[in-house]
Amino acid sequence: MNDQQPPAPRLTLRTGESGDAVTETLWSQVGGTATFEKIAHSFYRGVREDPVLAPMYPDDDWEGAEWRLRTFLEQYWGGPTTYSEERGHPRLRMRHQPFHVNPAARDRWLFHMNAALDEAALSPMHDAAFRDYVDRAAQAMVNRLD
Repeated sequence: MNDQQPPAPRLTLRTGESGDAVTETLWSQVGGTATFEKIAHSFYRGVREDPVLAPMYPDDDWEGAEWRLRTFLEQYWGGPTTYSEERGHPRLRMRHQPFHVNPAARDRWLFHMNAALDEAALSPMHDAAFRDYVDRAAQAMVNRLD
């Protein structure tokens, strides 16, 4: 085996058989800020009425919570970096540590996030990627087993 072989060519995802290289982020592919506003707003519409999750939020900070979720998700999916510019590193586990996040809370959170994603009606590929991420993120936030 020759150690001097050139590296294999990189795979480039293209639109169509010989189309332009796909360089857009998921954020831009799904509609940018407007889509993420819709997801965050729909999510918190459900959370505000949830008997498990609503008590975790101060009554006077629903708009702030919605903004934080939207800007975090936008940044994660390749949009503006407003979240980190305003709040620093996301540190999700640290930020959620003060809250009682058990499997029941995780399941309620996922219920509302999945409902928000249903409303957003993303393409199947984008929807699957988004749901995979939020499922893993929600599991990672569990900090109590009771």
